[in-house]
Amino acid sequence: MLKGSIVALATPFTNDDKLDIEALKRLVRFHLDNDTDGILVAGCTGESFTLTDDERESLLSIVLEAVDGELPVLAGCGAPSLWKAKQLATRAKKLGADYALVITPYGNKPSQEGMYRYFSEIAEVASPVVLYNVPSRTGRSLDPETVIRLSSHPNIVGIKEASGKLDNVSKIVKGCDISVLSGDDSLTLPMLTLGAVGVISTVANITPRTMHNMIEAFENGDIESARKLHLRMFNLIKALFIESNPQPLKYALSVMGLCEGNLRPPLAPISETTASRLKDAMHEAGLIT
Repeated sequence: MLKGSIVALATPFTNDDKLDIEALKRLVRFHLDNDTDGILVAGCTGESFTLTDDERESLLSIVLEAVDGELPVLAGCGAPSLWKAKQLATRAKKLGADYALVITPYGNKPSQEGMYRYFSEIAEVASPVVLYNVPSRTGRSLDPETVIRLSSHPNIVGIKEASGKLDNVSKIVKGCDISVLSGDDSLTLPMLTLGAVGVISTVANITPRTMHNMIEAFENGDIESARKLHLRMFNLIKALFIESNPQPLKYALSVMGLCEGNLRPPLAPISETTASRLKDAMHEAGLIT
């Protein structure tokens, strides 16, 4: 079962807008050393909408080699069109991705039936599929009833649920047995109480061990420790989303010396006000002095 703290890995870029390979390897080593339970490449936090196909393949190949089987690796494979999503999923599977994270098709605003057909066809050619419901980015929500219907496909094994609706989690957990993963860092602990088994996380880029420990504490029945760890991260999580993700995250990573804070347009550096609030949250969380 896919579970635990899975980092939605940021994509590091050089000052001349190339993939920063050395920083990428450094980030992977950081997660291997800090109890991360899985790595997602080319997700929304990884600026997937700005990546070329060749860059996606390079990211996945480098991370797979660096991980060397120690952790599951997920590849973001969503696209507005079915043919493109199938192409991305096929390539990721060939390269060795353990899972394909497939976002609801954005821009088209398909019906529930359209999304059911879309995911069903991708599941025929992909590594095991984790659905990704994030209506704030795509303009469409994947209804729990559609998720339950899709769960009968043997190659659809989980969902990253980022609608912000806890009722969706209850309905999915009650209606089927796929792995439910939080897509909202601040809702991870509440979702665990409803039957979710982990998170695909932004904040885990900079607090991997804390997120891992929170989930582990909950699994071990130590709810009080899990609550304290949640509260330790809470202000930091909120600060990371003052502006569009991953703009604040890239700044935080640069402050910690993990990679440069370079972003691809149309994303832009955060404001001085946001930077000040984020540094305060990082200090409170013990990430900087």
